[in-house]
Amino acid sequence: MANPYIQSDPSIMMGKPVIAGTRITVELILEKLGSGETMDELLAAHPRLTREAVAAALAFAAQVLRYASAVR
Repeated sequence: MANPYIQSDPSIMMGKPVIAGTRITVELILEKLGSGETMDELLAAHPRLTREAVAAALAFAAQVLRYASAVR
């Protein structure tokens, strides 16, 4: 699951996966996009985010769900 855009560190946001070098969680990105916020709105609200980082967060979430489904 190596992804240079995503990191998880127990000392940052209680270990939740974040965009590397930020405190922006994958969870926040999913919540914002899921509630109807556009990519442009998300990027404007969080200037340290890039389109590539958001795409990496989506890919990470899909991979986690894929793994969780396989484990059941």
